[in-house]
Amino acid sequence: MQWMPISEKAGAAWGVDPQLVTAIIAIESGGNPTVISKSGAVGLMQLKPSTSGRDVYRRMGWRGEPSVSELKNPERNISMGAAYLSILENGPLAGIKDPQVMRYAVVVSYANGAGALLRTFSSNRQDAIDEINDLDADEFFEHVVKKHPAPQAPRYIWKLQQALDAM
Repeated sequence: MQWMPISEKAGAAWGVDPQLVTAIIAIESGGNPTVISKSGAVGLMQLKPSTSGRDVYRRMGWRGEPSVSELKNPERNISMGAAYLSILENGPLAGIKDPQVMRYAVVVSYANGAGALLRTFSSNRQDAIDEINDLDADEFFEHVVKKHPAPQAPRYIWKLQQALDAM
C-alpha cells in the first residue's frame, strides 16, 4: 500500500505496529487522504479533531485540536493516528498481555472507544483488564460479538484481519 513508508516512520516514532496503521488506513478511508465522514472524522485514519485529535494534542503538550486541513495532510494524519494508537495501548488498554488480543482491543477501541470496550467486561478498569487476560484472541472476539453495544465492533475486527491478510 502506498502509505506504508509513512506508516513505518510513524509506527517507529510511536512504538506501534506499522501494519496495524496501514490496515486502519485501508479500513477507515480506503487510502483517501481528503475524505471526511458524516461524523466529522477526517483523512486517512479518520481522526475526529475534537476527540482523538485533541487527545493526541494533549499527549504532545499542545493546546486545542488539529484543524481539518492538518488532518488532510497524509503525514500528519498518519503520525497522529499512530500517536492515538499508542495512547490506547499505553493508557486505557495497558496491561493486556496477549499481542493478538491487544491488537483486537486497540482496533475496537479506535473505532468505538476504550471505555465502551472495557465496560463490557467490568466497570473497574483493572478488573476488565484481568478478565481480558483470561481470554485468547478467539474468545475475546466472541465476547465482543456477544457483549459490545456497537454492532460494528466485531465487524471492525474482521475487517482488520482481512486488511492484514491482504498485505
